[in-house]
Amino acid sequence: MPDINALKLQAQHYLDVLVGWLSSPQFYAQVIAIIAAVLIARIAAKQMLAKLWLFNTEPAEGKLLRYRKLLYSCRDLLRPVLVVAFLAVAASVCDAAIGSSWLVRIGGTVAVVSLLYAVINRFISNPLFNAAARWIGMPLAAIYMFGQMDNLIAWLESVALQAGNIRISALTLIKAGVFGAMFFWVGRVSSNAGQKVIRDQETVDMQTRELAAKALELVVFGVAALLLFNVLGMDLGALAVFGGALGVGLGFGLQQIASNFISGIIILLERSLKIGDFIELEDGRSGTLREIRMRSSILTTYDGKDIMVPNERFVTTRFVNWTHDDPRQRYEVPFTVSYDTDIHKVAPLIAKAMAKLPALLQEPEKPECELKSFGDNGVKFAVKFWVNGIDDGKNSYCSDVMYAVWDALKSAGIDMKMPARQVNLVDTPGKKEK
Repeated sequence: MPDINALKLQAQHYLDVLVGWLSSPQFYAQVIAIIAAVLIARIAAKQMLAKLWLFNTEPAEGKLLRYRKLLYSCRDLLRPVLVVAFLAVAASVCDAAIGSSWLVRIGGTVAVVSLLYAVINRFISNPLFNAAARWIGMPLAAIYMFGQMDNLIAWLESVALQAGNIRISALTLIKAGVFGAMFFWVGRVSSNAGQKVIRDQETVDMQTRELAAKALELVVFGVAALLLFNVLGMDLGALAVFGGALGVGLGFGLQQIASNFISGIIILLERSLKIGDFIELEDGRSGTLREIRMRSSILTTYDGKDIMVPNERFVTTRFVNWTHDDPRQRYEVPFTVSYDTDIHKVAPLIAKAMAKLPALLQEPEKPECELKSFGDNGVKFAVKFWVNGIDDGKNSYCSDVMYAVWDALKSAGIDMKMPARQVNLVDTPGKKEK
């Protein structure tokens, strides 16, 4: 139980110190210096905003327009900057004149924190980073300005969990969180920028670009992890042993993720898929391959939906790559004519109509009309043709061909026979109506 008399004596001591400060001429001199510095800063900021052309008129043209606009947008930061500057001058004047400036320096610290708050709100628009800067960065800056950073670090280092030779302090966890987030955020930004540069190199084939982009991603995040271990002061030799044991444990639980990751590398190396291929999966879904990621690939369907396909499916299951080596495809459009038709006229008539369609290719085969069979309701024909692409939402090759067949047959007076059904009602004998 604390000694009441000792607490009273300590409280009396602090009270005497406070009364001494409040009654000393140095205290009031520093208060006057703070008030004067703030007033001069406000007056100077008002005059500069009114008379300096960089601040009183928003730039619309001229040289260095971008930087001038940035400077104009920061005009609300001018006053807190001047307050910090004039308080620093006031601290030097107080040191020289009265030999004490502790109160002015406290005021300067408060002014710096206020300036940091204004800068954070001005330049950090991301809500997460803005909150982190306000609730973590600003308190740390205040602690540093008051000279208590060493005491805080010592206290965080003393709070620790220890198991055998392993000791993890609160400081280590904080450093891991802060530097880990920073390194991996920088790694993500660098990786995205590097991958964009690699993918823009159109002189290199698509598969090589994708493989280089994935290799860059692995290298960047590997370097980020090594930097984090170095900052935390972890022994990489001991980490290798720990990582081996951890890898065995994770291997059982994360084998599917590892399988998808290795499958993605296999896809890029063997070049069985490339960006832009039209893929039909075993379950019938299809789409254009838009991206090959570390764990999965993205197929974009005709109606704008994205199908996330695990990379392992492209290695262990069957799929159809319609445009693997050659984007050209062959389609067939069937139609039926009446038995009254002179069938020898149909093929030349359709060939002439197909020649008017520029989308139909002449290689590897010209469009042709074939007699398929003699059906119950008419003679069955089919138009076979090659096109350079897939008959999807943006391409309507089959529709164009059917329109052309219809117009050609109608203009020649040829009847397109459709199946007919006749229903006969038979009265069953032996049944009487009641």
